[in-house]
Amino acid sequence: MVPEAEVQEVLAELQRLRARVPLLSGALAASTDGLVLAHDTPGVEAEGVAALTAAALGVAIRMADATGRGGFRELLVRGETGYIATYAAGSSAVLTLLAEDRINVGRLHLEGRRAGTRIGALVDTALERAAQPAPAARAPEQRPAQPGPLPHRT
Repeated sequence: MVPEAEVQEVLAELQRLRARVPLLSGALAASTDGLVLAHDTPGVEAEGVAALTAAALGVAIRMADATGRGGFRELLVRGETGYIATYAAGSSAVLTLLAEDRINVGRLHLEGRRAGTRIGALVDTALERAAQPAPAARAPEQRPAQPGPLPHRT
């Protein structure tokens, strides 16, 4: 699971992306298995989009592999009223963008790829940190007993 601090950074990246690209109507970061990490998707059920993204990602990965096109990078779907674009975001996350039909698709790809790279770095770093075992607690160091004064002999 991604820690809350990184989730907030991912959400901030999604909001900056939507501010830079006015014709984006939604942005969602999800794990490759369909769990929402962060979203800015007014009027859209984020959990459903994340689950559908995972299903589409599975097909896209198999298609790229079957045709010898290498690892997954992006997927673009055009509907009658707009686009759904999904970009790889590191090794275990994806970025899905919802865009109006009038968007410049080149700009969509440019901004989506950049944001996917930044989000991927945040998520991968957080997951690497979480996977590392916590350092074991060490017992306090014991000092050897200091010799006391020698007994006085008479």
